[in-house]
Amino acid sequence: MISIIIPTFNNLDYLKLAIESIKKNSKLPNEIILHINEGTDGTLDFVKKNNYKFSYSEVNDGICVGCNKAASISKYNLILYAHDDMYFCPNWDLNLVNEYKSLNTKKFYLSSIMINGDPKLNGHLNLNAGDTVKNFDEDYLLENYQNLHHNDFQGSTWAPHLIHKDLWNEVGGFSAEFSPGMGSDPDLNMKLWKSGVRIFKCVGKSKVYHFGSVTIHKNQKNIFKKNHGSLANKIFLLKWGYSIKFFKKHYLRSHYLHNEILSEPKKNISYYIELTKDKISFYYYKFFSSIKI
Repeated sequence: MISIIIPTFNNLDYLKLAIESIKKNSKLPNEIILHINEGTDGTLDFVKKNNYKFSYSEVNDGICVGCNKAASISKYNLILYAHDDMYFCPNWDLNLVNEYKSLNTKKFYLSSIMINGDPKLNGHLNLNAGDTVKNFDEDYLLENYQNLHHNDFQGSTWAPHLIHKDLWNEVGGFSAEFSPGMGSDPDLNMKLWKSGVRIFKCVGKSKVYHFGSVTIHKNQKNIFKKNHGSLANKIFLLKWGYSIKFFKKHYLRSHYLHNEILSEPKKNISYYIELTKDKISFYYYKFFSSIKI
């Protein structure tokens, strides 16, 4: 069974759909744990009325703090972090758990593949069953999602992701310096890498429909995403000595077919050229930037 962690920020209509899809399409008796940021749109009342397990922040603590609070009250050994604007397709959980059982180790990071619902996005899988909860065509999605195929691949789609609770506790979950959340996923992956994880795998059979970061677009505006995304990259660079892009390319080998457990990066000409560029940026931000971590 899985403890499903969903942070939410005044996004009740999407949250209701996410919960209903978990109830409808899961094969296992998983638990749902919500972290409510503010909840002034009726989310807090809805959760209390329906007796859902939750943690709460009176102000918007973001993803990092919220997920860590919710994970602290989880009861199962497998923790899945997901967005509140996702619809979970049938058998999503069984496909992840079957993959976990085949590994015979706690040191792994698995993710489901996302079906992009926004036609403007170009993702691994695309199917326009609606770009908002109001025009979402559930029947169309359920009739067609199985026709979408993608091989398992290295790296991750970040969320939804599955890790073992012992591993989550070992690395301390998400890092608060990335609050409210941009950059927290690759940082978690880096911490897992440092702890010895070499299995970073997106399981192509486990699918979720994603409306496309609705909370960020609705509440923080696109300029926030752009500005904080840039800040997150700088924080990652200062923390680890190289960029998120470098880590994904040379360590996670993102989007290559998953046909083996990862090993240390291949130190070729491309590796050293890109590392040198990152080191120049690192020392620039270290000595000439006001960013502190």
